[in-house]
Order: sequence, then C-alpha cells, then structure tokens
Amino acid sequence: MSATFDGAATDIHQQEAAAAASSTATQIVLCLGPWYEDTTADHLAPLLTMLRDALRERTSQALIAYPAADPQAAAWQHEGFVIQPYASAAKLHTLPVQIAATYLSLYEIMRAHDATCGLLLGPEAHTLHAEALRALVEAVLNGSADLALPRYAAGPNEGLVNASILYPLTRAVFGVRANFPLALDLALSSRMAERMATAAQSSTTASQPEALLWPAAEAAVAGYTVAEITAGTRELPHPTGADLSSILNTIGTSLFTDIELKASFWQRTRPAVPLLQLDAVPIAPLPPPPPVSAEEISELVESFRIGYGNLHEIWSLVLPPQTLLGLKRMSRLPTEEFALPDALWVRIVYDYVLAHRLRTINRGHLMGSLTPLYLAWVASHIMANGSALPDALPRAFDADKPYLVSRWRWPDRFNP
Repeated sequence: MSATFDGAATDIHQQEAAAAASSTATQIVLCLGPWYEDTTADHLAPLLTMLRDALRERTSQALIAYPAADPQAAAWQHEGFVIQPYASAAKLHTLPVQIAATYLSLYEIMRAHDATCGLLLGPEAHTLHAEALRALVEAVLNGSADLALPRYAAGPNEGLVNASILYPLTRAVFGVRANFPLALDLALSSRMAERMATAAQSSTTASQPEALLWPAAEAAVAGYTVAEITAGTRELPHPTGADLSSILNTIGTSLFTDIELKASFWQRTRPAVPLLQLDAVPIAPLPPPPPVSAEEISELVESFRIGYGNLHEIWSLVLPPQTLLGLKRMSRLPTEEFALPDALWVRIVYDYVLAHRLRTINRGHLMGSLTPLYLAWVASHIMANGSALPDALPRAFDADKPYLVSRWRWPDRFNP
C-alpha cells in the first residue's frame, strides 16, 4: 500500500510498540467505530468472546483498534488480543453505518502494520455469529475476495429502506447483487481498504468525516472481487434521534450522489459483478413477523394521500405525467385495495435519482417529498404479505435500467 494521507486522524507511530508484544505479525486489523469510543475491557468483553470464537488460531494475528478521546490513552492486551487506541475526528452518527473517517483510520492502521485484512464492525457487533465473522475474514485472507459482505437474515418487514431502494438500485446500477450494500460489518483486502480510504479522503478534506461511503459500488468500479456470506440473524440497531425523512434524506442523497459521480462506469452495458456466495450460517426459517394492524396500514396509506394533496406541485416537477396518473389512481383506491406496482415504484426511484442530478428543485425539498411515496411502498409491501416473488422488485429495477440511462443522457427528451 503506497498512498499517503496527510492529516489522517491516527497516531500510529506512538502505538506500534504495543503490537510488538505479539510474536506473530499482524494480519488482521479490526477497526471499531465511534460506538466504541473510550471503550473498556468490561464493555468489550462480549465482543472479544465472539472474536475469540471466530478467529481461533488467528487471534494472535489480530489487532483491535478503538477510538479514544484521550491522546494519552495506552494500548493494552486482553486474552491474546492487542487492543490499541486511535484518535478519530468522527462523531457518533445518527445512523448505525460505517462512515468516511472510520475507513480512513482502518487503512492507516493496516498500512502501519502491513496487514492484509481489515474489518469494520458496527454497533452490537457481539450479536454477529462467530461463523459469519470467520467467513468474512477467511474470504479476504485466502484471496477469494477484496470485499466480503454479510447477508443478514431479516424478516419480511425489516430493513425496508434497504429492500426498497438500496439493494435493488445498487444491483441495477452497479451490477453488485450483494443484498446489503451498506452492511454494518465488512471485511476488506489491503487494496480495497486503500481504495475506500481514497474515497474517504475526499470527504474528510471537505470537512465531512461522517459522510457515508458505498463499498459495493467502489468494488464494482475497481473490478475487485466481492463475496457475500450468509450471516444469520444479527441485532440491527435502530437510528438514534432521526426521523424517517432525515434517514431517507441522508442515505438517499449519499447514494444518488455516488451514482452521479460514477455515471461513466454504469452507463455502459456490463455483466453483473461476479459474486462469491459462501454459506457460513445455515439459512433457517425465521419466526413470522408481528402482525401489522389495519389501523397502522391505514395510517401509512393516509400519509400518502396527504402527501398527494400537499406535494403534487413538487411531484409534477420530478415525475412524468404517466407516473402522476398512476399516483392519482392510487390516491383514490380504498385502503383494502391499495397497491403500488413494482414498475411504478422503480420509475419513481429512477426519476428521483435524475431529479437529484439535475437539481430540478432544492435537494432537501426533493428528498423530503420522497417520504410519502416510500410510505406508500411500505403499505403496499405489507399488504402483499409475502405473495410477491422474492426477487421481483430487484428484477424490475434491472429491467428498467435503460430508462435511467436514456433520461440521464437526454433529460430534455423526457421532460415531465
């Protein structure tokens, strides 16, 4: 790894003595994010137990780095692990996601120790299956993948922002079929870590250390190998202090911007990125989700109807007449017959990607106006009660990608 990053928020040289206590060279660097700032042995105990079960004979090859506010914090050892503090400019994000500053810190620590595998783990990481974490590490260490992502077992009504936008849009645009492109936990090769650090440097230079990055898209553009590991269930933390509109705004704006920056890549017809699929945790049936009451569904539908009344003028600047006609029909449906067809939702998302690029309206207002449409999709999804084919929505995004490409190249030809 040869790149240098001036001003990176780590003080590696003062910490290298701690790593020397291990008789085995460091191969694995596990960089913990701001959720673990100033952590203690007691706080880390559940995570260390899981890591020891996962890494087994590789425990002595691993270095755990955690963010410390105190510049005098010292490294320590615990049951075979070397645990090293690092300085970070990152603050706790309202969303439980990996951010630019953490990718940059991971790379700097990997470079200092010449490590070949980097790990980022999200909050509540001790709930990740040990077998899944070991498979993430081994996929990178044995050279099978530059990026290893988990496939969490989620119920039909969990992770709906991912299921409705992040996964199908990333799959269609970048050709990466990993189900969780913004996974909480991931493993990276040294060259993948360097690429993510380069992307992170742009954000931190622009005083945005909490910016979101999209590793699946970076791997696709670089031509790197990607693995997906069945990971079973994991506790998926909820956002703190953020409402739905803020979540959609933060995640949607980041993904739409990344799509714009990488337009020269995805506009060309390319085969899907090869995805190495590894079974670490056997896929088992999940318990049925708790029932959603008729009142809750009615509230979702009513939120859409209110949005249709209040936001029609904004939507008319973003969406073509045919889409607006479809929304008008939906607004008049009785609740028990309410449905948002996949093809219509795909067009809505693609048109929002385009409006974001063209700055048709203020981007904050644009992303805010997406919320009632997303709630309409959620209501339709819940009412379908699992009757749709598992890959129906992602396939609809794939099939309609030419629409996105055409409107991107000739936006005036399709002016709403």
